[in-house]
Amino acid sequence: MRIVIVGAGMVGTQLARYLIQEKHDVSLIEANEERARHASNRLDCLVLQDEGNSTNALEEAGIAQADALVCVTDSDEVNMIICGLAASRYPEVIKIARVRNDDYVRLNRSGERILGIDYFVHPDVEASRSVLSAIEHGAMGDVLAFADTSYELGSIDIARESAFDGLKLTEFRTLVKVESLVTLVERQGESILPTGATVLAAGDRVHILTKEREMDAIFSLAGRAEKPLRKIGVVGGGRMGALIAEGLLEQGPEKRAGTIFSLLKSLVPRSRRRIIIIEEDYGRCKELAARFPEALILNEDISDESFVAEERIDDLDLIITATDDQELNMIAAIYLKSRGVSRAIALVTGSGYAAIARQLGVDVVIPMKSVVVDSILSHLMGGGVKGVHRIGDGSIDIIEIEIGPNAAVADTPITDFSLPAGGLVMLVNREERAFIPRGDYVFKRGDRIVLISKNSGEGKMEIERLFGASL
Repeated sequence: MRIVIVGAGMVGTQLARYLIQEKHDVSLIEANEERARHASNRLDCLVLQDEGNSTNALEEAGIAQADALVCVTDSDEVNMIICGLAASRYPEVIKIARVRNDDYVRLNRSGERILGIDYFVHPDVEASRSVLSAIEHGAMGDVLAFADTSYELGSIDIARESAFDGLKLTEFRTLVKVESLVTLVERQGESILPTGATVLAAGDRVHILTKEREMDAIFSLAGRAEKPLRKIGVVGGGRMGALIAEGLLEQGPEKRAGTIFSLLKSLVPRSRRRIIIIEEDYGRCKELAARFPEALILNEDISDESFVAEERIDDLDLIITATDDQELNMIAAIYLKSRGVSRAIALVTGSGYAAIARQLGVDVVIPMKSVVVDSILSHLMGGGVKGVHRIGDGSIDIIEIEIGPNAAVADTPITDFSLPAGGLVMLVNREERAFIPRGDYVFKRGDRIVLISKNSGEGKMEIERLFGASL
């Protein structure tokens, strides 16, 4: 594919780096001279220092031959205007705009096509989905859900002397009786696609596929016993904090109708939750108090040690740090865990900080930029590809594919094929029935499969050939 990206911030450069690695033709436009120079020095692609809403810049970047245009500048309106300019002359180009205004997303979801834009990506909504999904499983580890199935991919660190510590994967099924699959092991910065000979150890981060209802029991075998999350604190009352609070409070559909929360995963409350929102800005606290009368709003600085002791914040079951300062989010989460808070979720900017936060003991880390990039990639992929998620150190892809009519694997047993670089077919969704495939599984056209593989260029070409998809 040929892709023009406007905006060389963290999302734009991270997206460009991944696409270049996958052998796509990328052009990048950035108005800021310093950002453009930084991108040009680090990315093997055309980088133009110009305004994205300039038709000359778009033409020079190759919009006439492009398959897609992705606008990720800091301005919603600029992103939309650039897409509109491209739509007026090149309507066949896929146009994706990152926006934060709820109204734009709501119009797009209602079926209205604004300025010819094909897809809107809302960073706060994407991150909120990840937070709320993790909370549904007790905030014991990261959880990735697959659409239209009851299966999820959970990732958790193995505790010392837990049932998983020292377990050889050939013995996994004797311990875990339910349908499940160990798909990836992260060990000392390395991502390992496991075999039967792999032995799990304390400190490993394992990614396990199983049904949603079984996830908590498997997490407990890794040494993380579930604890009811009744008293939950949210640090930061900005857009992210407010979205998360809205999801946590027991508000019926009639209260959510027409709001941005209606786009989030619906939660099934396990118990009556008490929500505390901690926000330093007084004016914002007044707005939060009017919006969430069921919550306790505290106008305080989370870094104030005396406040933590006086308000008994250290007896929370869960703390979610969702300020705009990722360093504060990490430090507050780690500090409150040291004071006795059972679980902690921290929002950070990118995957680099996510790895650091996990090493320091944060239970669930949401790298917002990576979440947005994954959402954009899912829209960019070609025919047959329904979703792309990067896990581990970023070198491993989870790909959702619908088997095409010309796929090489069609009507063939799974035992006749081996994916490149140790890849694995994890899940099959056939006619609304999902299952983990065994050796007697035969690929059928129209099956929707989920596979895991290393994101090498050669591997992607082989996957395209086998499954009739375009990556």
